[in-house]
Amino acid sequence: MRRAVFLDRDGTLNVRPPVHEYVTDISEFVWIEGAREAVALLARADYLITIVSNQRGVARGLVPLAAIRQIEKRIERDLAAVGARVVAFRYCFHAFEDACSCRKPRPGMLLDLATELDLDLERSWTIGDSETDVLAGQAAGTRTALVGSSPRRSQPDLAAASLLDAVAGIVRDPDGRAWPAQGAAAGLSTSPLLSNSETSS
Repeated sequence: MRRAVFLDRDGTLNVRPPVHEYVTDISEFVWIEGAREAVALLARADYLITIVSNQRGVARGLVPLAAIRQIEKRIERDLAAVGARVVAFRYCFHAFEDACSCRKPRPGMLLDLATELDLDLERSWTIGDSETDVLAGQAAGTRTALVGSSPRRSQPDLAAASLLDAVAGIVRDPDGRAWPAQGAAAGLSTSPLLSNSETSS
């Protein structure tokens, strides 16, 4: 069984649009500084890379599926340039009222990928900028990292100012034996500077 990382998209890999807005076109997809390098570090550490994202803008008719696929191709191309590859993309396109099993904080997308790819969830990570990512990862049985904001109702294994900071800590010490000391030394402690909507995407 392989270990993997379940990465959120908006706000983790690319700049999150304003609240209640969406990335509706490939021209609006802007990488967060250091995100590509972070994914490359994970790939070199032998983690399978997956992207799991709530995209209810599709259900609302605000995000065309063509844009989702174009952004996938952009991500794949840009990551290939740094030696990384996404093995699977998964999305929840449902609206809130659909009460589906896949929309984070429910773990459906992660569990489906774990079965499909034969993943060891206990050795895998879920990383995102919202506590819904943390809760989904915990429900699936993965370790979790929250990036860019302070946890309020969840307890991630690691909180960091950015994806690159979180990945640096994970790769250096995947079992977390020295995270407190490393976090203080490398700036990996929780950042109180940013916050996100709990109902993102």
